[in-house]
Amino acid sequence: MSTRFTWLLGILILLSIGLLVACGSHFSASSDGLLLVPSQDSQVIQTFSFNLTNGKVSTINNPPATNGKGSSVVLDPTGAFAYVLVDQNTIATYKVNSNGTLSPVGKQHFAKASIPIPGVPTPDSVAVVPAALAMASSGKFLFSANRQTTDSAGRSIPGSVSVFSVGGNAALSEVSGSPFFAFAPVPGAAAQTDFTALAVTPTTFPVANAVCSGAAQPPPKAQYLYVTDALNNEVWEFAVASSGALGNPPSHTSAFAADSVPSGVAVDPCGRFVYVANLNAGNISAYTICTAVTSTCAQSDGSLTPVSGSPFSAGNGPGPIATDAFGNFLYVVDTLANTISDYKIGQSSGALTPLAPATVATGTTPVSIAIRSDDSWMFVANYGSATVSQYAITPATGVLNPAGTGITTDNFPWGVAVK
Repeated sequence: MSTRFTWLLGILILLSIGLLVACGSHFSASSDGLLLVPSQDSQVIQTFSFNLTNGKVSTINNPPATNGKGSSVVLDPTGAFAYVLVDQNTIATYKVNSNGTLSPVGKQHFAKASIPIPGVPTPDSVAVVPAALAMASSGKFLFSANRQTTDSAGRSIPGSVSVFSVGGNAALSEVSGSPFFAFAPVPGAAAQTDFTALAVTPTTFPVANAVCSGAAQPPPKAQYLYVTDALNNEVWEFAVASSGALGNPPSHTSAFAADSVPSGVAVDPCGRFVYVANLNAGNISAYTICTAVTSTCAQSDGSLTPVSGSPFSAGNGPGPIATDAFGNFLYVVDTLANTISDYKIGQSSGALTPLAPATVATGTTPVSIAIRSDDSWMFVANYGSATVSQYAITPATGVLNPAGTGITTDNFPWGVAVK
């Protein structure tokens, strides 16, 4: 009897495990999308599958630990690997498995900034304070915007940009010279910066459904990185070398005026326009990227010229900002209004026209945004309500259609990425 009971118990355990695995792997790459959400409270990164037709969401059980408060998260262009910014000056890397689960691959610690101090023979090493990640469209480089910080003596250190080269199996290695500064980083100097967000111009264009699609559009020969500076109310331009090293174009001043406290930046997928969300001013600064000499562009060097009509009005506290995958629409998270402001992008001018309705509700304290590469779905992580708002995008008009009341997450979700 004892042997028989043990055998039956073993069968029941196996069946239970099978049911748990089945319940936790509702993901098919052919019919579902995948959502990644780091939680700052439970310090894990959750994954959810959603049906591409009706948007129905299923939780995938086995969230790996981030061993820190995860914030910004990005996927590589193929969706094979995820990179998560962790509060201990670390980027955690995960492999995206075929069943929608994540497997830890490794971690990369940021190099400290070596700060020369007048009268001190050995530079002071200062840990950077990363704020946001951005991935190059080629998948070759990962960029981090770093906040203003202080050294061991309490002296102010400018913001910087860290650059990582992406190798095999998503391995990261910080490029020579990183982190990069806009000014020579001398403690106590008047030239200070506070970098909050960044976006990089594409080196490949959408294969369809965008004005730059098709063989008639050769890939760009140059790549530029734009970084918001919340201290000086500017957006900085850096040239990206083939090695990933950053430099400032020599032919012009590399900082361009924005409005009060710029906190989000986006480059359209055709590399024509830059949009900056100004948190305190409640508006969007829009610029044309100078890639050819025109009546408004003296150089073809990635410099920025304001779009006519800029800045454009937004809601209260605009921050995270994204264009759709084809460069037709712009969406801005109004962090203090719990809304999204949405716009149509003028294809020749870059001017913004509000959609109807001009705003759509989110959850409480929205902090990040992600749009699927096929332009079908958009997600917003809500830090205050522990939810992710889900929207179906109407392709022809850009109008957002809320799907349900939100996806419940662990407490304090911060970043969001979608495959």
